[in-house]
Amino acid sequence: MKHENSDVVLVVDDSPESLGMLNVALNSEGYTALVALNGRQALAIAAKVPPDVVLLDAMMPEMDGFETCRRLKLILPNTPIIFMTGLTDVEDVVKGFAAGGVDYVTKPISPDEVIARIKRHIETAKLALSAQDALEHAGKKVFCVSELGRLSWATPYVHTLIEQTSKSSPSPWTSMAPLIEKWLKSDRLQNLKINCFSEPIEVYYERQQEKMHLLRIVQKAQPKNPQDLKNKLPITKRESEVLYWVSYGKTSWEISLILEMSPRTVNKHLEQIFKKLGVDNRTSAAAISIRILES
Repeated sequence: MKHENSDVVLVVDDSPESLGMLNVALNSEGYTALVALNGRQALAIAAKVPPDVVLLDAMMPEMDGFETCRRLKLILPNTPIIFMTGLTDVEDVVKGFAAGGVDYVTKPISPDEVIARIKRHIETAKLALSAQDALEHAGKKVFCVSELGRLSWATPYVHTLIEQTSKSSPSPWTSMAPLIEKWLKSDRLQNLKINCFSEPIEVYYERQQEKMHLLRIVQKAQPKNPQDLKNKLPITKRESEVLYWVSYGKTSWEISLILEMSPRTVNKHLEQIFKKLGVDNRTSAAAISIRILES
């Protein structure tokens, strides 16, 4: 029975009989088998179609499996390589691991054993890649879901954001799953707007990795206010309000109307602002303010 599978296996062996047997076994399990008769062919194929796992004969003419493995790891650093060898001496096994192999099977090959090892190493590699992806995105607004919209992982930032937005929902990820699933099957070019919580959430489609989907929460930047200036600069609350409006090009007279104070008072605040910021004019003070407000 043929199984659904999209994983690619590169088989490298100078024996046509071994290649034929493994090709049949892999195809029967739904894997896509690529074959190479020597190391140079293997390198050329891997550069064009990166495999999910490599089955590599240790003993081949011209370029042996150990050298082939070292070169493959340069272009496939995260791809597991399983040696196939009749060599069983400890030195040869150690040499294979030193070259970058993750496992080995001894000849004559048992197709069932090879399939079991392939499955295990592909699953391990995918988990490692998913974990690496999560670490690379730590602190960002991203999360990963299955095709059913179910959460695989999310950064701490996203977990906190969802908890704050869905305080009335005991299981927000369960509530979102069917909405995400339906969206994944439709037009991903349009952002998904989730309105089942007290505040809406907008989701952007980043990319697909195997059967998982990387998504990002879109947050509109909150407008800055005078408090942001006070938090960043050595000025008082009232001075931050004056500086805020200076950054918008308002005159002293306009600021006096907005803040309900006299133009003279505005100018006195400006004198203190210039002194504290180490500047001597409105333009320089505004430049400092704008840098904070637009960051």
